[in-house]
Amino acid sequence: MTVIRKSVPSDAEKAVPLIIDAIGDIAKRMTGENEPLEIKEGLCELFRRSDNPHSYLYTYIAEIDGDVAGTMVLYSGKIAPQLDRNLSKWLSEKGAEVSEIDPESLSDELYINTICVNPGFRGKGIGSQLLRFAEEVAKETNISKVSLNVETEKDAAIRLYKRSGYEIVSPWTIIGEPFYHMVKIV
Repeated sequence: MTVIRKSVPSDAEKAVPLIIDAIGDIAKRMTGENEPLEIKEGLCELFRRSDNPHSYLYTYIAEIDGDVAGTMVLYSGKIAPQLDRNLSKWLSEKGAEVSEIDPESLSDELYINTICVNPGFRGKGIGSQLLRFAEEVAKETNISKVSLNVETEKDAAIRLYKRSGYEIVSPWTIIGEPFYHMVKIV
C-alpha cells in the first residue's frame, strides 16, 4: 500500500536524487554548481531549509513498505515569487551566478513543481496517486486549478497528465527551454 506523507528534513538524502532526476540540468542553475556531488549537496541544503521552492515544507513522499517510491514538490502559485526570490538570495550569498528565475506558475494555481517516481517503482501507478493527492490538497486549500510544466518532448509524461485530466493551456519557457503549461480544474 502506498502512503503519501509530508516530508521532513531527514528525507533529503532519499528525496533529492529523485528531484535531480526530474529537473535534470535545472539542478545546476538552482544550486550554482556543476559537479554531481556538489549539486546533490546544494539541493539537500535547499531541501532542509524552509524558504525555497524545493524545501521539505512543500515536498511530499510516496512510500511503499518504508521505501521512497516517489516525490512531489507542490505549493501555491501565490507564494512562488517569494520562494524564487529567496532562492536567488541564497545563490547570491554563496557567490553563485544569479540570473532571473523564470516564473513557473500563475498565482491562482496549486503548482506541481516536481514529480518523480523512483525507477524501481515505475509502472505501478505511483505518479497517478501523487497527481490525485495534489488535487485533494487543492480542494482542501480552496484552489480550483492544479498546474505543472512538462518539457515538450516528454511524450510519456504528457500522455500521463492528459489521462489524468490535465490540458495543455499554453506554451511556457523555463531557462530558455520549451515546456507546456498544463492545468486541471478540480
